[in-house]
Amino acid sequence: MLRTYGLHAAGTIIGGVDTVAVASAAMSVPRPPVAPVAPEIPGRRARLLDTVLAKLLRQPAARTGHVVERGVRVPMRDGVTLNTDHYAPTGATRNGTILVRTPYGRGFPSGVLQGGMLAARGYHVLLQSVRGTFGSGGTFRPMAQETDDARDTVAWLRDQPWFDGRLGTLGASYVGWTQWTLLQDPPPELRASVVQVAPHDFRRAVFGSGAFTLNDFLGWSATVAGQEAQGPGRIVDALTAGRRAAAVVGDLPLPDAAEPLLRGRAPWYREWLEHADDDSDPFWEPYRAGAALQRVETPVLLTGGWSDIFLDQTVEQYAALRGRGMDVALTIGDWTHMDTQFKGARTLSAETLAWFDEHLAGTAARSRQPVRVQHAGTWRELPEWPPPSVDTAFHPAAGARLEAEPAAGGATSFRYDPTDPTPAVGGRVMTGSAGRRENSELEARPDVVTFTSAPLPAAVDVAGTPRVELALSVDNPHADVFVRLCDVTVDRRGRDRSHNVTDGFLRLDASVPAGETHRRTVDLDPCAHRFEAGSRIRLQVSGGAFPRFARNPGTGTPTATATELVPSRRTVQHRGSRVVLPVVQF
Repeated sequence: MLRTYGLHAAGTIIGGVDTVAVASAAMSVPRPPVAPVAPEIPGRRARLLDTVLAKLLRQPAARTGHVVERGVRVPMRDGVTLNTDHYAPTGATRNGTILVRTPYGRGFPSGVLQGGMLAARGYHVLLQSVRGTFGSGGTFRPMAQETDDARDTVAWLRDQPWFDGRLGTLGASYVGWTQWTLLQDPPPELRASVVQVAPHDFRRAVFGSGAFTLNDFLGWSATVAGQEAQGPGRIVDALTAGRRAAAVVGDLPLPDAAEPLLRGRAPWYREWLEHADDDSDPFWEPYRAGAALQRVETPVLLTGGWSDIFLDQTVEQYAALRGRGMDVALTIGDWTHMDTQFKGARTLSAETLAWFDEHLAGTAARSRQPVRVQHAGTWRELPEWPPPSVDTAFHPAAGARLEAEPAAGGATSFRYDPTDPTPAVGGRVMTGSAGRRENSELEARPDVVTFTSAPLPAAVDVAGTPRVELALSVDNPHADVFVRLCDVTVDRRGRDRSHNVTDGFLRLDASVPAGETHRRTVDLDPCAHRFEAGSRIRLQVSGGAFPRFARNPGTGTPTATATELVPSRRTVQHRGSRVVLPVVQF
């Protein structure tokens, strides 16, 4: 058996507003299929909760009363019905309908923060459990099932007497994905969408780097597979998920290793791995909704986080829509994936309501620039992303230095051993050790090399997509490279503290013979960061980041069947390598 490694089991990928697994287990109780009942009028406690949350989130006071019709059965074309809760305003204020389709249940917090909050401000809200979850019929096949079901839900909506022909869509992560699937063929009733921390191409989210995004999607699969367990067993499952995952994440082959954790409840996980190595495989067609970026014609508000797993796709969505001249706005906060709906709740709640008031209800005017980003502890409003910048290059040099001028020659080598893979620290991951983390212990490993600049004479603001151009050779053609940009400061005790800013992962082209030089450009994650005067810029290079990304076994064996692990040596050529920063003047 191989050495095992810790895995932070992912909480549910946030659907609009959701919780990590333990909170979800404690607060969201699955409901069996039920016939619709008479509309429920929220009681005094619910109204008080709305008032408190409105103040916390800086929302305007409720504009109307509302009722809730639970357990509405919405028919699909194949006869399956989906369990849906309808939140309806009761006063004269009627602003349109907002559709939220989620796999995570319709209880707290989504029922309050999406259903009740928006209904009390004049919107009909449909909160629907997707196929195979929380009382909806059929079998849950994540991501691949949503396109037809979304269209069938809108077709049903057209026949409802309270629907006035104005439709908006809302949600984050998986719930954002359900929006992109619908927007591949946008319904004529659509007026506006709010998509938060969500991919439009799930294949890329899982395998876009060339390696399987192991930590996040094994943890997510385990959490979703067990989220409807009854009673205290569900909480126990959530509390022990990390320990149980740690017992299997280091084993191979990957599909078999996961079974003690998944226990047959997540068949999609094995399917994904069995189709890992061919990007053109027709299997992945229903997992791609990029056509929506060329077809949607209505205003879209996009939200991302600098440490969100889907940040690259959020920025791509913005660029595609802006390039077509669409009405698109972008907000990026200093958030991880899970932070977006907690630390970012006040910002996103206000922006969501303002967006729908402007584009769905027609009762408000634009009050923001197209782009809002957090940078150096403050919000900056910009006309576009990225802002104008000047490329500034730093070059690896002997002595682990990062210089302004190219080196005349030299090289730095390190050995990567997949039986003791370089661990992941922070970065764009879903849960656990996400975001900015101290990297000094990681950088002390022999399989990590660094190049560090002299102290900066003045602050340097970076905004956009940095890149690392590498001249690299390996003695085994089956190899990966992980590069990271860090901000190095000195603490009160005089010790260096290295915190990650942005990074990138690349699987090298195995057709290049061993020993020959790869010349590759690694686009790092978009970022907005200030290197303060006196700090130093550090380039970090290694052979992986495990278990964030599944290790390269070094054999060329398919992902689903690899068991043998072969080490390799990488050599970074100083001449021909550099890091290029988009430097801006704010």
